[in-house]
Amino acid sequence: MSTARHQTGHRARLKARLQKDAAQIADYEILELLIGCVVLRRDTKALAKDLLQRFGTLRGVLDARPDELLSVQDFGTSLALFWRLLRELMARYEEAPVRRREILCTPDAVARMAQARLAGCPHEELWIALTDHGNRLIAWERLRQGTVGHVPCTPREVLEMALLHKAGNIILVHNHPGGNAHPSVPDMQLTRELARLAPSLGIAFLDHVVVTEEAWYSLERDMLL
Repeated sequence: MSTARHQTGHRARLKARLQKDAAQIADYEILELLIGCVVLRRDTKALAKDLLQRFGTLRGVLDARPDELLSVQDFGTSLALFWRLLRELMARYEEAPVRRREILCTPDAVARMAQARLAGCPHEELWIALTDHGNRLIAWERLRQGTVGHVPCTPREVLEMALLHKAGNIILVHNHPGGNAHPSVPDMQLTRELARLAPSLGIAFLDHVVVTEEAWYSLERDMLL
């Protein structure tokens, strides 16, 4: 039997098992089928197992940075683009409830939304969640993009965005690619300055949440505001 015919038969059997009982499909087999959406005529089992070995879990594979993925043998640019599409789909899925203007009232809800958006991001990004006085989301936007260890921002930029959207409340969110969710001294300085200035404009500064792929830190929760 030719290699191509064997691969076609193997993939058909995997799809049949997926249709019958998806919960019984192994993690590497899920990756096989995902990769097979792009790699049509080549065995994908070895690459799927290599990815799991390198990144540990399915979440680790999906959250990996593009440069990390491209360093794995046989993971090419077409797959990297497909992975970016998957990440964007996952981020928008997580954002969907609050984009329907559901109430955004806990640090955990903010952190989940931010982690879905920023997982695998190699640099710091500062995002802003703006809500009305009932904590319903008005806007969720990237405010600034920074370096691996810093994202510059002034209180004026934050407050101008809030005024533009006629927001009642502000929640800042940014990521720490290094994996330590504890806020830096500049993070705390920006937070305290905004907490001081926002009320004079009739706006409440609710929180500043720092996220990593595995953890998050709320400055409001730990009474640093």
